[in-house]
Amino acid sequence: MRLDEFLSRNHVSFERLRHPSTYTANRIAQSLHVPGRKMAKSVLIRTNHGYMLVVLPASCRIDMDRLRQELGEPEIELATEDEIEQLFDDCERGAMPPFGSLYHLPTVVDDTLAQDEIVFEGQDHDEAMRMAYKDYETIEHPKKGHFACR
Repeated sequence: MRLDEFLSRNHVSFERLRHPSTYTANRIAQSLHVPGRKMAKSVLIRTNHGYMLVVLPASCRIDMDRLRQELGEPEIELATEDEIEQLFDDCERGAMPPFGSLYHLPTVVDDTLAQDEIVFEGQDHDEAMRMAYKDYETIEHPKKGHFACR
C-alpha cells in the first residue's frame, strides 16, 4: 500500500515535501531546512526474533548496546541492502518510511523524536512527509526507547 493511501485511510493530515533526489536523512533535512533532531531516519535491524524497524533522529546514530539491552535481545545487527530491498519492495532502494506496520514489522522509536512534528522520507528519494508526531504514534504504535546518541 502506498504510504499516502495509508495515512489518508487513517485520517491523518500530512504535508508532502518535494526535494532534490537525496539518499540520506541528514541530506534531506539540509535540503528542506529541517533540524536533524526533527528528521526521522529508519534503520532495519535483524534480531534473533526477526526484523525490526528502528526510527531515530537523522542527526544521531544507534547505540547498539543500549538498543540490545532495551529490546532484551542478545544479538542485533544491521540488515543488508538486499534484505531491505526484499522487505520494502514498494520503495526505492534504501528508502524506508518509519511505518514498520505497513511491512508487518515491529517499530521502535527513540523518544527524542516525540516532539510536536516528525519529518521522514517517503517511499522514494524525492519526497519527504511532515505530520504531527502524536498522529504518527497513534497509527504506528511504536515501542519507545532511548538508544540514539550523537
